[in-house]
Amino acid sequence: MPISEPIAEFRAAWLPHVTNDGLSRIVELLEKASPLLVHGTFTRALPMGCLASHIAWNHPQTCRFDHEAGIMWLARVAGLNPATSAVILAWDRHGAGDFQLRTGLLEACRDEQAMRAARPARSRIGDYTAALS
Repeated sequence: MPISEPIAEFRAAWLPHVTNDGLSRIVELLEKASPLLVHGTFTRALPMGCLASHIAWNHPQTCRFDHEAGIMWLARVAGLNPATSAVILAWDRHGAGDFQLRTGLLEACRDEQAMRAARPARSRIGDYTAALS
């Protein structure tokens, strides 16, 4: 699978549903190629989880879940099938060891952070309130 497909899905279907805390967490983990960011499974031993799990643990609708948080976030919040997600499939193949994938995801996260920072404060508050409902 070309790298463009998972990055496009990440930008279009994942990032709009990621909280600011979740976004910061993913950036931190990707920058460090952290061993807490696993692949091939949604979670190992807490706090080790995949991209979706770390995002889910920082989302108000799925933070109460442990091992199934990533699956719940993908299905219920992002509206994706965890078994067919291009991001999950690509991440499970190589994880943080795939420099091109990790760099592409990190770039997408940084772009999202910059876009959110550029929005007026009022719209950011409305986005957060909408995410809670």
